[in-house]
Amino acid sequence: MDFRTDLAVERSTVLGENLPRGIEKSERGNGDARVTEIRITDEEGEKAIGKPKGRYITVEIPPFSSDCELLDGRLDVLIEELRSLLPGNGAVLVVGLGNRLLTADALGPACAEKILVTRHIGQEFASSLGFHHLRPVSALTPGVLGQTGMEALEMIEGVAEKIQPSCLVAIDALAAMDLKRLGTTVQLSDTGISPGSGIGNKRKEISRGTLGIPVIAVGVPTVINALTIAQNILGEAGQKADLAGVEPYAEYIVASREADLICERAARLIALALNCALQPSLSAQEVMMLT
Repeated sequence: MDFRTDLAVERSTVLGENLPRGIEKSERGNGDARVTEIRITDEEGEKAIGKPKGRYITVEIPPFSSDCELLDGRLDVLIEELRSLLPGNGAVLVVGLGNRLLTADALGPACAEKILVTRHIGQEFASSLGFHHLRPVSALTPGVLGQTGMEALEMIEGVAEKIQPSCLVAIDALAAMDLKRLGTTVQLSDTGISPGSGIGNKRKEISRGTLGIPVIAVGVPTVINALTIAQNILGEAGQKADLAGVEPYAEYIVASREADLICERAARLIALALNCALQPSLSAQEVMMLT
C-alpha cells in the first residue's frame, strides 16, 4: 500500500538502509536542528523513491506546538540551508500556497504575509533608510482552485511573466507518514512542488519545468492520512496490519488539535529564515523590526 507522504526522508526510510543506486543520503546539523539530505541523481533513483531528481533537505526541530523560540540554532541552520538553494542574485518571488481558511493548510498564506517585500523600494530611498543592499522580493498568495476558479500555477505564471524573477520560493503545508513528524520537520527542496499531492488532491506542478525558473519548495507537515495512522498504531502494538476494516476511511485527512500553533509558529520561523537568507545585509533583529 502506498501511504501518502510529501517527505523524501520518509520515502527513503521505507526503502531501508541499503538505498538503491541513484539515491544518496547524508546527515549534519547541530544541537538545535538535525539535517538529513536526500539527493536523487538519476531516473533509477526517481523511480525507487517516487520523487523527481534534486535535493531534499529535511530539518528536524523541537515541536512548534511547544516551542516558540526563533533566535537560536534552528534559525541559523534554516538560513544556511536556504542560501545553499537560492541563486546568488536576482529578484525572488515568494508564493504562499494553500487555503488560509483551513487551519492546517494556512502555512503558506501565513508565511507570505511575513515576507519582507522590497521590489517596490527604490535604491535611493532604501539608501536613505540605511539599507544599501536590498534584494528585490515580491510575495503572492494565490489561494486555491475552489476559491478563485484558477489553478495556482496559472496565477503564478502570469505574475512571473510580468516581474521576471530569477527564482520562485513556494511555501506549503505538507502531509507526513509518521505522526511524530507533524510540526517537527521542515522540508526544503529544489525540485518544485505539486500542491495537494500528499493528500491525493494533486494540482498542477509548480517547477522549473512549468515556469522556466528555479523553484524552491519549503514545507512543514501538518496532516496525515487516517489509514496511515491505523498502520502506525497497529505496528507499534506489534499487530499485523490488517486494514480491511478501515479502508473506507482512506480519504480522511487528520490534523493535530494544535495545528493553529504549528502553522503560526512555523510561518514565523520560515519567514524569518527566508528573509534573512534573502537579505544578508540585515540582522535577524532588524528583519523582525521591519516585518
